[in-house]
Amino acid sequence: MSRVLYSMMEWITRFAYINLLWIFFTLVGGFLLGLFPSTVAMFAVVRQWLRGSTDLPVFKSFWQYYKKEFLKSNLLGIFIYLISIIFIFNVFFLHANIGELLTWTSAPLLAGLLLFIMIFIYTFPIYVHYDLKVFQIFKNAFLTLLVTPIHMFCILISLIAFYIIVTVVPALGIIFGASFYSFIAMWFSLHAFEKIRQKQKA
Repeated sequence: MSRVLYSMMEWITRFAYINLLWIFFTLVGGFLLGLFPSTVAMFAVVRQWLRGSTDLPVFKSFWQYYKKEFLKSNLLGIFIYLISIIFIFNVFFLHANIGELLTWTSAPLLAGLLLFIMIFIYTFPIYVHYDLKVFQIFKNAFLTLLVTPIHMFCILISLIAFYIIVTVVPALGIIFGASFYSFIAMWFSLHAFEKIRQKQKA
C-alpha cells in the first residue's frame, strides 16, 4: 500500500513540475514564441515517461527539447495561429451578423472547428513520436484521426471530465492543466500509433 501511495505521489510531483516548466518556458519565450517549444518539450518528456524512462533528468531533457525544436515548433505554431485566427474571426462574424451560432448556416464552420481541434490534439503527439516535416504532421494527424476515432473520443471525454473537475477546483487547472492534457493525449496517441503499426504489419 505504501509503495502504491509513493508511486502516486511521485507521478503527481512529476506532473506538477513539468507543468511549472511549461509555464516558465512559455513565458521565457514571450508566450507567442514560447508556447509551442514548451508544449513540444513537455510532450517529448511525457512520451519518455510513458515509454518507461521515468528516471530521466526532467529539467535537462525539457531544456534540450525546447532549444532543439524552437524553430520548427514555432513554424508549426504560425500555421496553427493563422488557422485559429481565421476560425475566431468567422465565429465572431457569424455571431455579430446572425446573433446565434447554433444555426444551419454556422454548421459547416462549427464542424470545421471541431475537426481542427481534433487534429490539433494529435499534432503534438505526432510531432514528438515521428520525425516529420510540418505539413506531414498535419497530414498524419488527420489520417490518425480517421483510422483511430475511438482513441480521439476517449481523449475528448477525458479532457471534458478534467475540465468539469477544474471548474469545481480551479487550482488543479493551474497546477496540472497542461501536463494532464499532454499525458492523456500522449497515452491514447501511443496506443493509436501502435494500432496503426499493427495494421501496417498485417
